Amino acid sequence: MVVCLSVIALFLNRRDLAAGNAVLELVDGRQSPGNAWALHHHLFRAENPISEGGKWLNGQTDGLDWTDVRTTRGFAFGTEIGGNRPDPQKYDDSTALLKGNWGPNQTVQATVRSVNPNQDGKVWEEVELRLRSSISPHNCTGYEVMFRCSKTPKAYCNIARWEGPLGKFTMLKETRGSEYGVKNGDVVKASMIGKILSVYINGVQMIQLKR
Repeated sequence: MVVCLSVIALFLNRRDLAAGNAVLELVDGRQSPGNAWALHHHLFRAENPISEGGKWLNGQTDGLDWTDVRTTRGFAFGTEIGGNRPDPQKYDDSTALLKGNWGPNQTVQATVRSVNPNQDGKVWEEVELRLRSSISPHNCTGYEVMFRCSKTPKAYCNIARWEGPLGKFTMLKETRGSEYGVKNGDVVKASMIGKILSVYINGVQMIQLKR
């Protein structure tokens, strides 16, 4: 069994692959001093799933019950099929966790690429960041920060804690409004320092939550 303590993660949840394209470019992920990792877009190459020589864990490859993250040159994107599916299968988000013994203070930042975003409420495209996470067969834990790829009043930025089994999670914070959604080129960031989880869009703090 592979166990990865306190990792950062990058993944995209794309509810309907045919409806549009929303991908995430990981710019920088910094942990405690002396234990940092950075990846610029020109280093990504086409992989299914993302691996970079074994540096990543994936939702299906390693967790079995979720879906993997793929990459093309410069971008990472999800493989979840979406659609109207029953519980818990509809929660098989595309997930990738960067391996490493990261410290508890973690920050991840990414740039959004969203092409032809769906705005009618029938498709829910999301960009998601993970903190203090782990994945192993049939088990995925940690904090998820999710942004809807929309600038409509139904857009959102939410925080959930994954509890292990597929479909088992606790929603910790929910917001609604166009200001909480993201569009192409936006920079999203999430950090957890001690018991404080903070979320930013383009440098503006949108949420701060004490755990």
